[in-house]
Amino acid sequence: MKRQYSIRSAVFSFFSRQRRSLAGLGPFLALESGQCLSALGTAMTSFALVIWSYQQQGSALSSALLSVCSYAPYVLLSLFAGALSDRWDKRRTMLVCDALAALGTLTALFLLQSGKLALWHLYALNAFGGLMNAFQSPASTAAASLLAPREQYQRVAAVQSFSNSLIAILSPALATALLAFGGLRLVMLADLSTFAAAFLSLLLFIRIPKLPESGEKQDLRGSIQSGLRWLWRHRGILDLILFLSAINLTASMYNAALPAMALSRPGGSQTVLGLINTCAGLANVAGSVLVFLAPQPKSRVRAVCNALLFSMGTENLLLALGRCGPVWYLGATLGWLAIPAMNANLSALLRSHIPVEMQGRVYSARNALQYFTIPLGYLLGGFLVDGVFEPLTASLRPNNLLIRLLGGGKGSGAALLFLLLWLLGLLTCLLFRKDRHIWALESERRDGRDSI
Repeated sequence: MKRQYSIRSAVFSFFSRQRRSLAGLGPFLALESGQCLSALGTAMTSFALVIWSYQQQGSALSSALLSVCSYAPYVLLSLFAGALSDRWDKRRTMLVCDALAALGTLTALFLLQSGKLALWHLYALNAFGGLMNAFQSPASTAAASLLAPREQYQRVAAVQSFSNSLIAILSPALATALLAFGGLRLVMLADLSTFAAAFLSLLLFIRIPKLPESGEKQDLRGSIQSGLRWLWRHRGILDLILFLSAINLTASMYNAALPAMALSRPGGSQTVLGLINTCAGLANVAGSVLVFLAPQPKSRVRAVCNALLFSMGTENLLLALGRCGPVWYLGATLGWLAIPAMNANLSALLRSHIPVEMQGRVYSARNALQYFTIPLGYLLGGFLVDGVFEPLTASLRPNNLLIRLLGGGKGSGAALLFLLLWLLGLLTCLLFRKDRHIWALESERRDGRDSI
C-alpha cells in the first residue's frame, strides 16, 4: 500500500512540475497553434508541388527551382523587412502577409482549375510567397519573444520544434492521401482551409503586447545598419550564424537531391518519399519531447555542435549506401533525432543575447546571412544531380567501385551526391567546433548575460 502511494505521489509530482513549467506560455501557445495549422497547409501544398513538378519534367533542378524561388526574395529582402518589422505592429504585419500568401495559393488553384497552370506560374507564386515570408518571419519571431517569459525561451524553442515535427510528419502523409483522392486541387483547398482557421484565430483571439517607445528614431538605412553592426560586435553570434549557413548549404543540396533519388531508384516511390519525410518528422517529435522535458544543458554551444555532428554523420551516409526504404527511413530518423536539441539551444542563445527591441532587424540580418546558402544549395544540388552525377554514374561499368557501393540506374547520381554531402557535413562541423568566438558565448552566459 505504501509503495502504491509513493508511485501515485511521484506521478502527481511529475505532472505538477510539468504544469508549472508551462507557466506564462498560454498566449504563446495560442499563437503557435494557429501558425502551426497554417504552416501545415503550406507544407502540404509544397510537397504536392514538388511531386507534380518532378512528374512534369523528370528533373531534380526544375523541382529545386521551386524552393530557390521561395528563398531568393526572402534572403534578398530580409534586411529591409526586419527593419520595417521592428517599426510595424507585429499582429497586423502577420495578418497582412498571411492573407497575401493565401491569395497566391488561390491564384494557383484558379490556374489549375482552368487548365493553364504551368511551372513558371509556380516559380512566380513561390517568389511572391517568399516575399511575404520575409516580412512575416521576423514579426512572428518577435511576437513569440513578447508573448513568452524570458525564462521559458528554451521551452518556446522546444514547442516550435515540436510544431515543425508535426508538420514534417503530417504534411507528406496528408498530401499523398489528398493527391490520391482528389489531386492537386484538393491539396490546395485544404491549404486555404488551414489558412482561414489560423487567420481568424490571430484576428479574433490573440493580442500581442507592444514594445515601449524608444527615444531613438532611425531611418530605414540606419535600422538596417544597426542590425548588422550588432552582429559584427558580437562575433560569437555571428560565427554561430555562419556555421548554420554552411550547414544549410549541405541541407539544401540534400533537399534538392532527395526527390530525385526516392522517386527514381528501384526501391523508391512517391509513398517512400512521403515515408522518409514522415520518419524525419517522427524523430523530430521524439527529440522535441526530450528537449521539452529535459533541464537546460550545461553548455548550449556543445549541445548545438554535437547535435549537428551526429546528424551530419548519419543520415547522408545511410541515404547514399541504402538500396531500399527501410535503410532510408533509419537514416532520416537518426539524422533528425538530435535537430530539436540543436534548434532549442540555438534559439535560446539568440533570444537571450539579442535585445527584444532589436530582434526584428538583427534576426533579419541573421536570416540574410544564414539562409542565403539555401537557394544556392538547391541550385547546386539540382545541377549536380542532373548535369554531373547522373551522367557520370550512367557512364560507369557495372564492376566499377562506385556502382558496387551505391548501385546503378537512375537515382544513383543522387546517391553519389549524398555520399559527398556526408563528408562535407562532417568537415563543416569539425571546423566550426574549434571556433573560439562561438565558445566565448559560454563565458558570457556564466557572466550573467544569459539568464536562462
